[in-house]
Amino acid sequence: MNIRKATEADFLQITAIYARAREFMRETGNASQWKTVYPTDEIIRSDIRKGYLHLLTDEEGIQGVFAFLPDGDPVYNRIEGTWLNEEPYAAVHRVASAGKKKGILPACMQYCGTIASNLKIDTHEDNKIMQHQLEKQGFSRCGTIFLENGETRIAYQRSLLPK
Repeated sequence: MNIRKATEADFLQITAIYARAREFMRETGNASQWKTVYPTDEIIRSDIRKGYLHLLTDEEGIQGVFAFLPDGDPVYNRIEGTWLNEEPYAAVHRVASAGKKKGILPACMQYCGTIASNLKIDTHEDNKIMQHQLEKQGFSRCGTIFLENGETRIAYQRSLLPK
């Protein structure tokens, strides 16, 4: 799979992938994480403008999407629990699959790991599939973080930094 930054021309395909991901989450017992409107068009367009949104592609087209924030995310400043370290990190958000190919999260994390050796990500308590996949990718559960709207998420970190 190849990875490239998303452009505005990819917008409709990206929104379709996120719609499919919301449907999949509802079908697998996680109806409350992204509800019916997340990520919003505004968030998607902002991620594209900032160069955060990346696409996993192959000969059949776009297979997945994720946001990579190389300078971290302030939402991770407050945690109930303990991060593995307090070193600079990159954050990964809004990972979604078109549902046609397996291995989207591993490909995403492999790519992100080539750019940053310290990664943080979070997921909803009901997203058992993502929790399992993150642990398979070497992430450690570190505690609970709080979104701006007050909702909580399970915080994960993977660090390849020397101890």
